Amino acid sequence: MELKKDSNAVSIDMLLIVHSEKRRAAQGAHSDRPADPGAPPQRRGGLQGVGNGIRRWQKLEGNDLCGTQLTVEVHPRDAMPQLFKKFSLAKRLQVDKNGNTRPRQPGGKDTHAYPWDRSSLKSMPLDLRQFEKLDTYASQVTVKSGLEELVSDLLQEAHSDLEIVRAIWIWICHHIEYDIEAAQEKDRQAFKPTAILQTQKTNCDGYAGLFERMCRIAGVQCVTVPGYSKGFGYQLGQSFSGEFDHAWNAVFLEGRWHLVDSTWGSGLVDSSTSKFTFLYNEFYFLTHPALFIEDHFPDNKNWQLLKPPQSLRQFENNMYHKSEFYNKGMLSAQPQTSIIKTVNGKATVTIESCAPTLFMFMLNGKQEHGLLSLRKNGMKLDVYPPTAGTYKLQIFAKGNSEIYSSVLEYTLKCHCADMDVRLPAELHQPVGPSWFSEQMGITKPSHPEPVIYTSDGRCSVSFGVEEGISVLASLHGDDGPVTEETQRRYIFQLHREKQTELKVQLPHAGKFALKIFVKKRQEPGNYLFVFNYLICCTNTKVNWPVFPESFGNWGVDNELLEPLSGVLPANRNVPFKLKLHGVAKALVKGQDTWPLTLSPEGYWEGSCSTAGCREVYVMVLENANHSFYSYILKYQVNAQ
Repeated sequence: MELKKDSNAVSIDMLLIVHSEKRRAAQGAHSDRPADPGAPPQRRGGLQGVGNGIRRWQKLEGNDLCGTQLTVEVHPRDAMPQLFKKFSLAKRLQVDKNGNTRPRQPGGKDTHAYPWDRSSLKSMPLDLRQFEKLDTYASQVTVKSGLEELVSDLLQEAHSDLEIVRAIWIWICHHIEYDIEAAQEKDRQAFKPTAILQTQKTNCDGYAGLFERMCRIAGVQCVTVPGYSKGFGYQLGQSFSGEFDHAWNAVFLEGRWHLVDSTWGSGLVDSSTSKFTFLYNEFYFLTHPALFIEDHFPDNKNWQLLKPPQSLRQFENNMYHKSEFYNKGMLSAQPQTSIIKTVNGKATVTIESCAPTLFMFMLNGKQEHGLLSLRKNGMKLDVYPPTAGTYKLQIFAKGNSEIYSSVLEYTLKCHCADMDVRLPAELHQPVGPSWFSEQMGITKPSHPEPVIYTSDGRCSVSFGVEEGISVLASLHGDDGPVTEETQRRYIFQLHREKQTELKVQLPHAGKFALKIFVKKRQEPGNYLFVFNYLICCTNTKVNWPVFPESFGNWGVDNELLEPLSGVLPANRNVPFKLKLHGVAKALVKGQDTWPLTLSPEGYWEGSCSTAGCREVYVMVLENANHSFYSYILKYQVNAQ
């Protein structure tokens, strides 16, 4: 017997021997008949599928082929070989005492150790790059008629059970929308696969049912797992009882069970608008069971795939790390409970990450009352609630994307606030130098810690600055007299080669934010905030004036030794000493003009009388052949 390839490119999926008998009379009459020389040669060893068909053989030896009646089921390439799929699936099913097939229950070889060993986010080794072509293809497949044809189309680029599951997962996550109304109404008809294909909407039961149905059509063993979840509407610390609120799937790949949740892989529901948005989440594809248990608790503990399994009480009390916690490269967080309490008015949270990461936090929706410092592999956050009460503490991470995502949430309970700790409202995050400030061109800081304490209200902060980087600083406090106009006047900036020094004088006792910005000189745009220091002073006698006002011609390598105060006494002779680069002449102008002379040490020195004037200026002549002087510094003179 021979089959020919035609334009329809058929494949043989299963050979069924329907009837096989030796027609003895016919055999007796024709057994010695010579072979027809014009007939095609007989093929021994059975039939082989053509094209991409599945090969199956029925051994037919010698003359046994004669008189054998065969029925062959032939399918076009774009049709789904149902019978083969059933046989393929049957090999992975167990048979109960009544002869019914059922999925193999998870056993010891399916389990993973708890807690998470940090080895991988997945339950099996995966290189997601191997799926790039398949993902693109599967996401673009459209529904033509029914579910079987859809699965057949998806399988065109899938060459293993893993790729089959991946193609189905990608298609569902990119095409099926969460139907909030149907979920609330519990319309069971809307969750059937045929209805889902028509509306391309469903709820978690529908997602799980569709995923299971498509896997079974494709010959991959899959089950739907009901249970509790920490999903939409979940409140920290809540208890679970009664009807299960979620469903997901387990698939059998490479000899063991694995977990997927296509509902949460497809997108999210905005809690404020209750609207669904497609936002693919890779985390819930073959998730490591020790991570999956953080927000999925199955009805049967065996489907946790964990050793040891967790109890419902443990599930309720365990810390809930959102999927973005792991997607952004986080490894662990302390404390490990979702409800934390302050100790002496302070609570501390630390996060360990596998790479340098930017963080931010919110306490009751505001970026206030906390000190967040970056570490090479994580961060540390000290929170000081302003009053006693219960607070919502959210932590966000940036990771490799440009968007900060919520990765952690705590309920913070404060029984007694520390009233001595009042952080400036302008104290932004992060506080203190870190890998990020070094990345932005600021190196080797004189003060590596985020908090600077000063007893006399003055301090000097220095750091290296990479070539081509400009630095800007400003001082911020909650109490006057620091205003927007004077916030830079309490800082005097000095440059020496590749070193920058910030001299700071505080107007009074208290806590201040010293904010530091950088900008590439050759690039347009604004200065970018990098970090800030918290400067603390308890000396109530502190009352430093502003520094002199500097103008654009004040060179980056200039240095002011005296007078540092921007307010000069009236009717006094005030000495001046500066190091100025690239100038021909320098003078001080008040009521009269006083020239400065260049000393052998390279300083411009002299004195000026403040009698009869309210302002004093330092001026320079950059070119000896010109007569135009430029203002570089301005001082105020105290009223008499």
